[in-house]
Amino acid sequence: MTIKVTAIIGSNKKESFNLKIVKYMQKRYADKLSIEIALINEVEMFNPDIEDTPPKGAMDFKMKVRNAEGVLFAVPEYNYSIPGALKNAMDWMSRSGHDLKDKPAFIVGSSTGVLGSVRAQMHLRDILANPTLQVKLLPGNEVYIGAVHTKINDQNELVDERTVDFLDKVVNNFVEFYNKVK
Repeated sequence: MTIKVTAIIGSNKKESFNLKIVKYMQKRYADKLSIEIALINEVEMFNPDIEDTPPKGAMDFKMKVRNAEGVLFAVPEYNYSIPGALKNAMDWMSRSGHDLKDKPAFIVGSSTGVLGSVRAQMHLRDILANPTLQVKLLPGNEVYIGAVHTKINDQNELVDERTVDFLDKVVNNFVEFYNKVK
């Protein structure tokens, strides 16, 4: 059995390292996770005046998450936090349908810096603690891929053995967690 997971890519950058990591995960863990990518590029700005009738980009994004069995957040770090476009997408998730409610989820994050999105993930965890989101976040499995540009080859494969081994463990932990909470 594979778990249907929507991966929310936290960057709208065309050549996002986090998108590359998720595409690598799609292939490597295809026997465990069926990963559908949800880009935030076309999610319109949240506005309470239209929250009950979300525009097409926001609604398409929300439906990908709503129809998933689990969620993977792939998070870069911008200015010590999450990108504004990701915060906007999370605002849509907290309104009109509560699309993350009770979804098992986990977080990975990468950056070209040494810390690999540590501060961004802390902020995302704070956001996900909001009672209107009610996500079931995998505890104790933080994936911070620092200096990611040195760990991905020209075929966009993760080649750092220690990182791959750790990611293998986290994915296995997520599958176990999913089976416990579902």
